[in-house]
Amino acid sequence: MDLKRTQLLLLFFAFLCAGGRKLNGDSIPRCIPIERNALLGFKEGLKDPSNRLSSWVGDDCCTWEGVACDNHTSHVVKLDLRNPHQLSYFDYLPNKWCLGGELRPSLLGLKHLNYLDLSMNDFGGISIPEFMGSFRQLKYLNLSWAYMSGLIPHQLGNLSSLQYLDLSYNYYYDDNFEVPPGFLIIDNAIWISRLSSLRYLNMSYVKFREGAHWLQALNMLPSVVEVHLRHCGINTTSLSLPHVNFTSLSVLDISRNSINSTIPGWLFNISSLEYLDLRGNFINSTIPGWLFNISSLEYLDLSYNFFRGIIPPAIKNLASLKSLDLSGNQFLEGKIPVELGELCKLQYLGLSDINISKSLHELDKVFTGCIKNSLETLYMWNTQLDGYLPDWLGDFRKLKYLDLSGNSISGLVLASLGRLAELVVLSLGQNFLEGVMSEEQFANFTKLKYLDLSQNQLILNLTSDWIPPFQLQMLDIGSCKLEPRFPAWLRMLKNITYLDMSSTGISNAIPDWFWRSFSQIFWLDIFSNGITGSVPDLTDFIHLYYFNLSSNHFEGPLPNFNSSILWVVDLSNNSFSGAIHLDISKSMSNLEYLSLSTNNLSGEIPLSLCHLRYGALDLSKNLLSGELPDCWNHSSFIIVMDFSSNSLSESIPPSICSLPFLESLHLSNNNLSGELPSSLKSCARLNTLDLGQNGFTGKIPTWIGESLLSLKILRLRSNKLVGNIPPNLSRLGALQILDLASNNLSGTIPSSFGNFTAMKVSGEMNGTILKNYTRYNEKMQVIIKGIYIEYAILLPLVIVMDLSNNNLSGMIPEELTNLFGLVSLNLSGNHLTGEITEKI
Repeated sequence: MDLKRTQLLLLFFAFLCAGGRKLNGDSIPRCIPIERNALLGFKEGLKDPSNRLSSWVGDDCCTWEGVACDNHTSHVVKLDLRNPHQLSYFDYLPNKWCLGGELRPSLLGLKHLNYLDLSMNDFGGISIPEFMGSFRQLKYLNLSWAYMSGLIPHQLGNLSSLQYLDLSYNYYYDDNFEVPPGFLIIDNAIWISRLSSLRYLNMSYVKFREGAHWLQALNMLPSVVEVHLRHCGINTTSLSLPHVNFTSLSVLDISRNSINSTIPGWLFNISSLEYLDLRGNFINSTIPGWLFNISSLEYLDLSYNFFRGIIPPAIKNLASLKSLDLSGNQFLEGKIPVELGELCKLQYLGLSDINISKSLHELDKVFTGCIKNSLETLYMWNTQLDGYLPDWLGDFRKLKYLDLSGNSISGLVLASLGRLAELVVLSLGQNFLEGVMSEEQFANFTKLKYLDLSQNQLILNLTSDWIPPFQLQMLDIGSCKLEPRFPAWLRMLKNITYLDMSSTGISNAIPDWFWRSFSQIFWLDIFSNGITGSVPDLTDFIHLYYFNLSSNHFEGPLPNFNSSILWVVDLSNNSFSGAIHLDISKSMSNLEYLSLSTNNLSGEIPLSLCHLRYGALDLSKNLLSGELPDCWNHSSFIIVMDFSSNSLSESIPPSICSLPFLESLHLSNNNLSGELPSSLKSCARLNTLDLGQNGFTGKIPTWIGESLLSLKILRLRSNKLVGNIPPNLSRLGALQILDLASNNLSGTIPSSFGNFTAMKVSGEMNGTILKNYTRYNEKMQVIIKGIYIEYAILLPLVIVMDLSNNNLSGMIPEELTNLFGLVSLNLSGNHLTGEITEKI
């Protein structure tokens, strides 16, 4: 009877638990009304373009997207509004799923909140509100990648229960780049020391001001296990501490800062340290011996510093080491200690960008130790290695990533490499490898995803019916020799996103199946082949980032694009014809480089090109006509504009100098006319101004020598300019090329022309004409000894003055003999008199 009563009681309590939330037949919501209202008030301040919070309706907020409640108290304890969609591959741009707007203090109604995640959203550069420091029960706070900026409020130090804090990768810039980029900033980090429960801290890309006391703050966190302070602007650190308190520390990342001392000695006292990343600082010392006594280390990255001396043999003491990167320390001695081969647990070894300067065979003793049984990644690119590929490479049976590119390795690709059946990445590009590679040599590479054989002298003997054993994502065989037909085996590689087959000898058309099957491609480079045919509509290629079909025999109309991340389009040196699409730039909003040079394009330049944001715009050597567009504006980052060798007419529009970063303007060999407009004096950054071979009239204005002080090249030849040459042109101290030939200039050669500073010394091969980087190769046509020569790579060496074929008179100024750097001085075809000085 007692057993039966007990069973009935259990059933009764089960009934209460199941139905106890009903009253008079109505459901009692789990959500507490005051907390529901707090969430709704918070939502009102948010922008939600994709309607991610559409579920935030009704009474039970515990069922809303991103909201979690305590099962016993019904209090909201978790709010996870992290963007579920990864930010874009290109520069981590915000996407349509990002929440934005403002963070309203109504959130303070959630008194029991212990988890808050607003990461991967776009809050438009707002500051972290001070009220964030009021959630006393908060254990987890993630505001990373949220596009916030400004001073981090010290009130966050009140979060005494916090165990996880991530404020990393917050930087903001507006769409038009009209304000400087904004970062989160810490002026005094002492508030961090009050987070006594903290175990994880990530402030990468937060800017620490000078004297922020970051180390002192961290040293007062006895429970902290993981710290990431990458790219924080830290330039000093104490080399010692009176007492090391953060002895629980396991992970320390202070990479990509500006620390310029030696490795701080207090690290030796952290016996639990397993992960140390000092990559990309300015540490200038030998590698200290005590570092190799931290026996717990499993990950050590000292790459891209200024370490000098030897790699100490004591490195063998790091018996637990799984990853070691010493790359980029160009002052390290090239001797690799044999003891390195005794690291029997090592999986990753980075020795790239070190001047090893040895034959691979000289490293036999290093790489035949027990390291060969564990190593999975070997990076030794750009290390001045030479000799042949050794047989011992085939003994690394666990090797997944092998990069020996950018060296001087020669000879054949040995069959022993085929034993590396685990390879995912094989990069042998930019060496001197030669000979024939056959299908058999690829047979075991079933896991290969990345293959780089480019810039060698290899012949790939692959038949059209070959079935590759791998599914590559990246293939770079630029400069390898293929048969003339477009490779049919490529059709089997359906996952490729990066493809470089430049200069491979292909000379027929691209088959239709290629364009149908590879719409996912990110990078396509088939430059410098003999490929024929037309290019179809590419609006389905929405992931396209780099597109280079230059120096082939393509014809027909230009293709349409539809990729918001498209960065480079180079269709130059082909036979494309017809008009440039009127809305060409609307589908390429982030384009950095557009070259349609040397085709048969006709019609007018579309106004939509005024909306290009970046880089270089090259439409030279076509059949374009009409006027230059007059719609350029200050929001553009255009550096180079080359419209030379067309049939453009009328005058130079004033809006061109609204482009604030314009450095190079090429308008030569057109039908432009009128006087040189005074609006050009606003182009203060110009390094190159080429207006030659047009119909400009009037005098050379004096404002050129007053306003365009950055000019390195001034070319006004073959116009109808008259009057005297302004003496103040000599104020152009950077000028290397002055070409005023074939005009109607009169008067004397100014004696001040002996003052051109840059013409007094020889040009420098490592110099550049443009100050900002762009893919455009600055080039200029110069007449030397009656021969037209176009210089590009060697242009920084060219120093020329050409005043020939004018009506100049008087004597040759002796001051011209000061211009020791001149490669060519042409004064012929004038009416000069007097003796030619012997100093000339």
